[in-house]
Amino acid sequence: MAMKSYPPEFKADAVALYLSDPARTLASVAQDLGISRETLRNWVRQAQADGTAGAKQAGPAKSPARGSTRRP
Repeated sequence: MAMKSYPPEFKADAVALYLSDPARTLASVAQDLGISRETLRNWVRQAQADGTAGAKQAGPAKSPARGSTRRP
């Protein structure tokens, strides 16, 4: 099977899409784009190693349940 070649812009957009949404998984973004999860994972790792992409954003901070925190 021949390897597909994707333009750098497509790769950058795919990585940005994955990293920008904390609710999205590699598998869901890859499926939407028609690429394999492993391909997207490799692109994300490479972009992070190159310093062209940051870490995946964390989801919204959850506040502790009322009454569960101790105050000094």
